[in-house]
Amino acid sequence: MRALFVPLLLLYASGSGRAAGASGAKGTRFVCTAVPAGTDLSCPVDTSSRVQSTSPQEEELRNTIIQLRETILQQKETIVSQQGTIKELNSKLARCEADARSRGSARRKDYSKNTMGDLPRDPTETVQQLGKTMQSLKDRLGNLEQLRANTSGGMFPNELRDLLKRRLTDLESQLLTRVAELEEEKSQLYNETATHRQRTDNTLNSLLERITELENSNNAFKSPEDFKVSLPLRTNYLYGRIKKSLPEMYAFTVCMWLKSSASPGIGTPFSYGVPGQANEIVLIEWGNSPMELLVNDKVAQLPLSVSDGRWHHICITWTTRDGFWEAYQDGERLGTGENLAPWHPIKPGGVIILGQEQDIVGGRFDATQAFVGELSHFNMWDRVLRPIDISAMANCSAYMPGNVVPWVDANVEVFGGATKAALEICEDRLFDS
Repeated sequence: MRALFVPLLLLYASGSGRAAGASGAKGTRFVCTAVPAGTDLSCPVDTSSRVQSTSPQEEELRNTIIQLRETILQQKETIVSQQGTIKELNSKLARCEADARSRGSARRKDYSKNTMGDLPRDPTETVQQLGKTMQSLKDRLGNLEQLRANTSGGMFPNELRDLLKRRLTDLESQLLTRVAELEEEKSQLYNETATHRQRTDNTLNSLLERITELENSNNAFKSPEDFKVSLPLRTNYLYGRIKKSLPEMYAFTVCMWLKSSASPGIGTPFSYGVPGQANEIVLIEWGNSPMELLVNDKVAQLPLSVSDGRWHHICITWTTRDGFWEAYQDGERLGTGENLAPWHPIKPGGVIILGQEQDIVGGRFDATQAFVGELSHFNMWDRVLRPIDISAMANCSAYMPGNVVPWVDANVEVFGGATKAALEICEDRLFDS
């Protein structure tokens, strides 16, 4: 301010001198000379310097000073801009670090909306954007270096240049560290995603295998509980046949599940015929007569009633000793008797037919005696089962395959339109009840 005030004072004095000279006799004149700040104004000024001030060197120096001032102003503006950029980068780095600390809890939740604006949630995009920012800073530094090269070496302060270099080096180091952290986090996320994807693929493959098994379950039953034989019409050509025959037996137990609503009489659930005796063992309910058990063509009436269209579990036991028999329905013994073909052994090598009564071994069926309904779990043993075992099978708390004739898919053939279908007998029984 003082440097500007002194020339103005001299200029004012010069104007006053001119006014005074115009009124004086001899026309005294004053000359204005630029005086550096801090110069003692009481000392006389050498007029020779005024003469030299008009030289070309002074003009070049003045132009250089003006150019230096303009350059300094430009550098100040550039410094201010760089300081704003540095503050912006510091703010972004702080928000990025805060986002990294909260990312651990964010993994246990769904990713929320990106509230930062500048830095995306995706580590790949964050790395790319930070790289662009670093490149922009490097370009700005290059521009500053180029500007310094185009001007004289003294026009750009060395201290400021060194400060900017150190600041940019620190920022670059921080950015590189952050990039490495994001790359590591990206790798961890990728590994976690790959593990989760593998687990999901394994689960889907297991489900597909299970679905395939269920879709093919109608063609290949895997356990005795899996199927039933359906005989929907009263004809002489719908029937099933057990491939296995019987050995010679002195006692037996036969159990099965039945479901029928046929009237009058449910027909013949099963029959066993041997050469010379087609009615070796027969279970039949014909017309209005009660259900009967035939052994060697001898008859015993059974107190069973199963024609209500629901699933019922029935078991018949017999022993050659005194021809003693028992009849069970749904686990409860409803009747006993004796003198049914006493001391007669069951002959071997015959044919077991499901749903028809045999007039000759394996054939000559009578439609009026055919069974109409569904049948499952036909099993035979060569001994008399205990009541507790029969009750356990009836209430679905145990399953005992027959030691002579077990109920398995490969052991049952169907003919004439009879079908085998999947069945969960205990679930169906609960549904019926």
